[in-house]
Amino acid sequence: MYLLLLALLYGTVILLFTFLFKIWLPKTPYDLRSTAGWNILPFLFIMLVSTTYKTIYDRIKADAIAEEKQKENLKTELSFLRSQISPHFLFNVLNNIVALVRLKSDQLEPTVLKLSSLMQYMLYETDEDTVLLEDEAQYLQSYIDLQQQRFGSKVKIVASLDVNGSTHLIEPMLLIPFVENAFKHGVGLIDKPEINIELHTKEDVLYFFVQNKYDAANIAKDKTSGIGLTNVKRRLELLHGKEHSLTINKDEKFYSVSLQIKLK
Repeated sequence: MYLLLLALLYGTVILLFTFLFKIWLPKTPYDLRSTAGWNILPFLFIMLVSTTYKTIYDRIKADAIAEEKQKENLKTELSFLRSQISPHFLFNVLNNIVALVRLKSDQLEPTVLKLSSLMQYMLYETDEDTVLLEDEAQYLQSYIDLQQQRFGSKVKIVASLDVNGSTHLIEPMLLIPFVENAFKHGVGLIDKPEINIELHTKEDVLYFFVQNKYDAANIAKDKTSGIGLTNVKRRLELLHGKEHSLTINKDEKFYSVSLQIKLK
């Protein structure tokens, strides 16, 4: 259809050219074949330029729509991550708070403040596309502290989040799934459970390491295992592409995640 319309358009151009030629130069000999030959190259050139322009315009528009869809998908995934904080975790924290109230413990106020800051960050401070890495680290630390209080000496937790004073930016809730996954699979019926978490930056590169003991049999039975990691892997691909490196290793006892991101 497109080629047919081009042929009709070219025929119309030749007819118009012939009509104008006979009006303006009635005494000059006129050759239709020669006219068609002389006009074919300018006509094709104009068609090529206009088609190229339209193709580029459509591609830019399609890319803009695709980018907007990706942004919307990321917002949806972020909302999903917000809703995925374990109800079991909140249940246990609230039970700990009840126990602290009964004991009139000095730990009651800092525990409530940590839970409050965690919820405030999760619900209100993650609306932006990026947040300060220091704020994200404080969120992780509050989560780790509450887990530490929950398990006490039953789980060995070693956490080093060394980003104080950093002005780097990071997408909100990008790191928490790895930490949640460590606590999900690194406690319970595991001999001497141990969780190690390390976060620091060097020359605009974020280095994040999470390691936990795990029971391969329990992970195999857990049908929901990996959903959070699949989600965060996709976010990393969309947000950072080749400017990140994610390595996941498993041996007989430990499950380890190592992440590097080129930061803004």
